[in-house]
Amino acid sequence: MQNPRPVAIALGSNLGDRAALLGAARERIAADIAPLEGVSRIYETDPVGPPQPCYLNQVVLLRSAASPEAILATLLGIEHALGRVRTAPARHGPRRIDCDLLLCGETERRASRLTLPHPRMSQRAFVLVPLVELLPDWRHPREGWTVRERLACVGRAGVRPWRGEAPADGSRGTGSADA
Repeated sequence: MQNPRPVAIALGSNLGDRAALLGAARERIAADIAPLEGVSRIYETDPVGPPQPCYLNQVVLLRSAASPEAILATLLGIEHALGRVRTAPARHGPRRIDCDLLLCGETERRASRLTLPHPRMSQRAFVLVPLVELLPDWRHPREGWTVRERLACVGRAGVRPWRGEAPADGSRGTGSADA
């Protein structure tokens, strides 16, 4: 078994009690994969795709030696347990919970079910803004940019710190919006 490496997971929800669903996903990830080492603040973000409610988004950081495939399988199980129903075509559609595996250290994968680092994270402010709080200097193994550099290119349009009630576990945010 290899040494634990940093694992970043993006969480999103735009249906139901969005904050509670993010909290439940954090709890399940910590219990089923590894304790959380970092939790970004929560952001309210404009949706991508068809008209739908705004999302709450957040990134969590942990360390794990599990394979990316095992982590992905666990995340899909967590989504299912929290009521996500995948229907075609679901891309860019509303969802109760979304758990996207962004990166596993420097691991690169290109497979039908899993591409690492996440292939669209470099284009998404709703991922980069919370990710920069946790891993600002993480460098993309193939493209060479850091999260901080990529966010400077993409900008923060459509991403706002969430002003709602903090979750009971107190993890509304641990990072800086100015990172």
